[in-house]
This record gives sequence, C-alpha cells and structure tokens, in this order.
Amino acid sequence: MLKVVTDPGQSLRIALMIESDGPGGAEMMVFRLAEELRRRGHIVTPVGPRNGTGWMGEMLRAAGFSEETYWLKRPIDPSCVGRLMDLFRRHSIDLVHSHEFTMGVYGGTAASLLRIPHVFTVHGGVNSTRTLRRRAGLRWAIRRSGQAVAVSSATREEFARKLGLPNSTFSIVHNGVLTTRGKAEGVAREFGIAPGETVILAVGNLERNKNHRMLLEALVNLQNSGLSTPWKVILAAGRGGPEREFLQNYIREHRIEERVHIAMGRSDVADLLELADMFVMPSLWEGLPMALLEAMVAGKAIIASATAGIPEAITNGQEGILVPPGDLTALTAALRELLTDRARREELGIAASARSEQEFTVKVMADRYLAIYKRLLDERRSVPAR
Repeated sequence: MLKVVTDPGQSLRIALMIESDGPGGAEMMVFRLAEELRRRGHIVTPVGPRNGTGWMGEMLRAAGFSEETYWLKRPIDPSCVGRLMDLFRRHSIDLVHSHEFTMGVYGGTAASLLRIPHVFTVHGGVNSTRTLRRRAGLRWAIRRSGQAVAVSSATREEFARKLGLPNSTFSIVHNGVLTTRGKAEGVAREFGIAPGETVILAVGNLERNKNHRMLLEALVNLQNSGLSTPWKVILAAGRGGPEREFLQNYIREHRIEERVHIAMGRSDVADLLELADMFVMPSLWEGLPMALLEAMVAGKAIIASATAGIPEAITNGQEGILVPPGDLTALTAALRELLTDRARREELGIAASARSEQEFTVKVMADRYLAIYKRLLDERRSVPAR
C-alpha cells in the first residue's frame, strides 16, 4: 500500500507524456492530474502528439498550460529520443511521467539517458500487447522506469501475464475524477428531454469493445415487450470510431431516431451526467474507465459489465448492477429493473457516490502519484554522482 503524501517537499518540474490527445479516458486523466499537480505548486509540462486531434491541446491551452509536442518521422524513430532529451533539458525536468505505449518507450528512453526518474502508467486496452514488437517495447519501457503503474488490479494482471512479468512489477494507482457537479439545463434543451423521460447516458468511443450495439438492442427488446417507461439515450461518443455506421443504421432500422442521440467530441460530460438518470457501460473489456468513475462521483445508478477493473470500483448490487460482458439477457433485465424503479436508482447512486469519495477522486490519485515521485527522487539523490 502506498504511503499517501500531499507534498513531495519541493516544487517539481514534471513532464506528463501521452501518445494521443483524445477525447478519451487516459487523456482526461492526464489533464486532471496536470491540473491537480499545478494546484499544489508544481510546474507541469504536458507533451502530446503534434498531429493529433487537437482536443486535449485545446483543453490544456484553455487551462493555461503550454503544451509541448512530439512526433515520429517513421514507425521506429530514434531521433524522437533526442528531441525529447532536448525538451527535458530546456524545461529542466525533474521527473518524467509517461502514459501508454509510445511515450513509455520514447519518454522512458530519453529520461533514462538523462538519468531523470521515470514513471510509466499503463491504462489497458485490447491492442496494447497485441504484437511481439509491442510486447518487447513495453518490457523495454518498464526496465527504464523507476516505477511501472497500472490503473487497476485487472490491468496489472493482464499486462504482467502477457509480458511474462511478476504482478509486483506494477504498483496500482486508480484513476481519479473531479467531484464538481455539472449543470443539466442546457443539455436538457439541446437534446429535447421532456418531463418524465428517463435519460440513459453511455460514454465511450464507437469501438466494438464498448459494445454500444448491445445497449441499443436491449432497449429495443424492452420497447417491443411493451415497457411503458419513456426513455432517451445519449451516447457521448468521444472521437467516434468504426461502429458509427452500424449504430446509425440500427437506429434507423428500428425507428428510434427520436430516442437515441450520438454526440461526438463532448467536453461537457459532467453536464450530461447531471442530466442522466442512469449510466450504462456494457463494454466487453475495460481497464478502470474514467467515465465510470465520473458517473459514481455524480451519484448515478450504474449498469456495467463485470469485466477487468470495473468490479474493483463496483460491488454488484451495492454501488451498481454488474452484468456478464456480452450477456444481452442480463443487460436487458438490469435495464428493466432500473427503468421501472426510481427508488432503486437513487439507492445505488448514493452508494456509488460514497465509494468514489474514498477511492477515486483526483486528490487521492495525485496523493498516490506524488508518493511515487518522492520515493524515486529520494532514491536518485541517494546515488552518488558518477
């Protein structure tokens, strides 16, 4: 268990590195961590891709950060290491914290060559270890890190197994989210929510793994069975994805255009959560998704798949309802239960909020990362200079 501290004893210059710029859970986690570290007096230099979507860069600039960028001239580009070394020297970086594969490899190598402490966080995902080259790269990044971190126990076990490493290679630091609440009025008007309609929110890119298609199928089944509860779905779809055409065709085919809204590129998920009565995440696999934690903080009734890191946050029947991934019958039954029982929704939402305050806030996350930073910096100071 990590010792929790609020201040590593000095103002640090920290490079926060990520290979993509969203919209996505890992990107939002890095943004929130950057804000919290700065609030505590540290100087944060975010580093993201030069040729990304611009979503995260816009948020960083609006929040007053000066973002740096990296780029690769080819899939394997040693010159990127040199450019990152120059960047770290220019900003007098004390510690590098990389997220995901590309920055773990390149950021970790550059930090190692400069003898700067390096923290490497893996967020999970079905493609992270899919090829031999990526697995070799991940092992390389971990060897050059003072600490490798996984965002959940399930993520740690998945990476350790596929990389042939002991579980103890990774510490666990759960992602954290803000505790501020959104405002529902504007998004209620935008999506035409009528009094008495039950709003279901799903958040996630339009990828097969997110399994949005099964949510729509379950709701169509309920509608065809005669369920009288009026409902609407808002699918906050991040950067979109390959499932978009299928979902749009399914919506048209089943004539639910007035009930289902696919909204991409949203930066107002807090407002959507304030509007929602339920949050549903039927994913086939997840790490420990930020969107789920945000729904817990917002005190929403949650239905989610019992996969990977999700059961670490939700105990079935206490903070939400968990269903087996890919089980349409179970998802349909859970939706029926919460659509028809407002008191049960409120009960689950209260429990989810209480649990999130203890484990899944930005403050708790930053405390735990700062404890790691402090240990690595203390270890570096104790080693005599060559």
